[in-house]
Amino acid sequence: MSDLETRVVPARAPLLRRAVPALLGYAAVRALGLAVLAGWSAARGKSAYTLLTARWDSLWYTRVADLGYGYEVRLPNGDVHSNLAFFPLLPWLERLLHAVAPLSYADAGFVVSLLASPAAAAGIFAVTDRLYGPRAGFFAVLLWAVLPVGIVQSMAYSESLFTALAAWSLYAVLTGRWVSAGVLAALAGLTRPVGMAVVAAVWTAGVVSFVRERGTRHAPGAHPHTHAPGAHGPDGHAPDAPADTQVGSSAPGGPVRRRALGMLLAPLGAAGYVLWVGRRTGAGPLGYLDVQAGWRNGFDGGYAFARFVAGRFTSFPSALAGLGLIVGVALLIWLYVTCVRGRQPAALLVYTGVVLALALCASSYFGSKPRLLMPAFPLLLPLARALARRRTPVAALVTAGLAGVAAVYGAFWLNGSGPP
Repeated sequence: MSDLETRVVPARAPLLRRAVPALLGYAAVRALGLAVLAGWSAARGKSAYTLLTARWDSLWYTRVADLGYGYEVRLPNGDVHSNLAFFPLLPWLERLLHAVAPLSYADAGFVVSLLASPAAAAGIFAVTDRLYGPRAGFFAVLLWAVLPVGIVQSMAYSESLFTALAAWSLYAVLTGRWVSAGVLAALAGLTRPVGMAVVAAVWTAGVVSFVRERGTRHAPGAHPHTHAPGAHGPDGHAPDAPADTQVGSSAPGGPVRRRALGMLLAPLGAAGYVLWVGRRTGAGPLGYLDVQAGWRNGFDGGYAFARFVAGRFTSFPSALAGLGLIVGVALLIWLYVTCVRGRQPAALLVYTGVVLALALCASSYFGSKPRLLMPAFPLLLPLARALARRRTPVAALVTAGLAGVAAVYGAFWLNGSGPP
């Protein structure tokens, strides 16, 4: 073959350099949201900074950082709200920053969110770029930024921290970095109860990879078929092979011992905290469920949520809200089905499925469900791909419009009922 017949594929820029446009777009959306919040709050005589750092769950996290675990509130109806319900990684980081810098615990929580939210955006870009190319990654990040409750990404809450750990753990799975995937999954498990979704994703990918490799070894005349981590076609997009084959064989397989180690590390964070709570409360391995029951949180398969939605149809104005909830749930299900039909990797499908199930089928306070769904970023990938196929002016107009709506809604929301 002559040099003229040799197809030269240009080297791709490093991942973080490819992510720069997406991160700049993300920063612009977040700056717009904070500016609108500041103006709206000032007009109502409130402090935007207080809304971001010293209300609702933020106060519980800073109490854990300051005083440790053991604080609880007993309500007149007999419910017990214990701070054991809040996983420890965010309070640990708040305590660390408070110790090394002249920051209050609330300030430290805000700094964590300022760092974690772009880290989450970068992780979302990395996963999407790996599967569908940088243009889709750009729009995936912007869509995550312009979610109606996107203002939570700038609050001293744990959603941004968790999403960052989850996204990078999933990226590590996709690229065969098993130990990194396990460590990040363990940290995610120390951040929120939904950390089990990341653990399930790592275990699913590991089992699929083991089974596939065993089948390949036993197939007559078969040879492992490899995709180098980060490999893309000459157009800068992932190969057209099914998504799972991009995660199988040599890419995520790697040395068997490293894969097994990653799988063993993944559940240590969540399991360790849950078992510690059980020992502290004296209730054994299921003690954490008792703590959640004190907050009236539990898993009932969606029965309480269905009753809540049905209750909206008792009068005409609230019936519109009920209809909106039904449409919203139907949209989530449609997006998930689209992800399945689009052959997303099994790790992403399992992760998203668990996040959806825990958010929609839990009996927790229903106003918090939108923010509980925020980590389910793979649901946005079909929409990101659709925007990536549109002409740039059209896609820019759509995202700019959504950014404006999200900024106004976020300011209205935090100055009203807010995210409990």
